Amino acid sequence: MLNAVAAALLASSIIIPPGAPNETPPPDHITIDIVTINGSGCPAGTAAVAVSEDNKAFTVTYSDYLAQVGVGAKPTDLRKNCQLNLRVNVPQGFTYGIAQADYRGFAHLERGAYAIEKANYYFQGMSQTESLSHRYNGPVSDDWQATDTTEVAAIVYSPCGEKRNFNINTELRVYAGSSNTATTTSFMTMDSTDGNLETTYHFAWKTCP
Repeated sequence: MLNAVAAALLASSIIIPPGAPNETPPPDHITIDIVTINGSGCPAGTAAVAVSEDNKAFTVTYSDYLAQVGVGAKPTDLRKNCQLNLRVNVPQGFTYGIAQADYRGFAHLERGAYAIEKANYYFQGMSQTESLSHRYNGPVSDDWQATDTTEVAAIVYSPCGEKRNFNINTELRVYAGSSNTATTTSFMTMDSTDGNLETTYHFAWKTCP
């Protein structure tokens, strides 16, 4: 009994110090503006950003992000990329990092063909995160998903009190490999015609001292 009481008292006395990771998002709904958008995978007007109602994540939806090789493809179609520069409007007293990113799309790869998805993100004026890549081998014709997770201790946060735009770089590449490009087409998309396949970035929040 004494041990249980002692444990309860200890638990009630734990206080998260200022600046420590805080899973509780700001109470005020945040907004995100697209400052610039560049790349063959996201022509103007083909990317949209939305924040979840609980402020725990934001999504990017593409509508013209497709890399391909083979019949009907141009030589430049084998690689597509997108660079997003975002302004995340965070309430005073909070800052954020990215704990996890989920990338989704659809791939149709003939036997012998393969594709690579690569991405990284960083705050303006700060070092870029390491680009993480995922490979998919044919034959396959299905939705794909890749998840990049950052350890809690390694999460990079925007400096408190400073306005730092958030940059996202993504890339898709499709390689013919041993497939016959004269008779087949292999492709990989990071787009969605119905809004169901979206890229999701999960926030990690901190209170500023």
